[in-house]
Amino acid sequence: MPSQDVIKSPDTSRAERVPPGQELTESFPVLHYGNVPKINPNEWKMRLFGLVEAERSLSIAEILSLPQARVFSDVHCVTTWSRLNNLWEGVPTTALKGLVKIKTEARFAIVHAYGGFTTNLSLQDFFAEDVLFALKHDGRPISPEHGYPVRLVVPRLYFWKSAKWVTGVEFTAEDRPGFWESHGYHNRGDPWKEERYG
Repeated sequence: MPSQDVIKSPDTSRAERVPPGQELTESFPVLHYGNVPKINPNEWKMRLFGLVEAERSLSIAEILSLPQARVFSDVHCVTTWSRLNNLWEGVPTTALKGLVKIKTEARFAIVHAYGGFTTNLSLQDFFAEDVLFALKHDGRPISPEHGYPVRLVVPRLYFWKSAKWVTGVEFTAEDRPGFWESHGYHNRGDPWKEERYG
């Protein structure tokens, strides 16, 4: 990857970087529902669909050919752990705007992942400058337990919004709660407001 500036997630500039009710950890806990999928990267695809002029499906080679970015962020899990000083590398979500024409009535991105998992984001949150499809974490490829080959990273929201094992992005006019949001989690998940549960 060519050398480039690092995008600093705004929360890393706060005087107090740990949100209410959180405790620091230096480890990187693995939490998810179900088993870790075995994904062949040569068969993996990410589908862009919904309110777009023409659907598109991206291979891992096509993802790797897109403009890359590095994002420095903190991670806050709804289960009350926080991990500071993470460096992510991957494709900014804004790169999708050059791949598909999103219709003007679209207001939300529903992120799809293996196992039927989904999570919902407003387009404002989805296209924030520090949001990316991560391929690496702290200089190493994302591990299978953490979402290999591609995971979404949304630094300003609780970490369940950072879907592992992404398979698609659906653009919609109406909001549609995802897996955890349908099981009692907050619809947005701002850690600084402790938006843990609905």
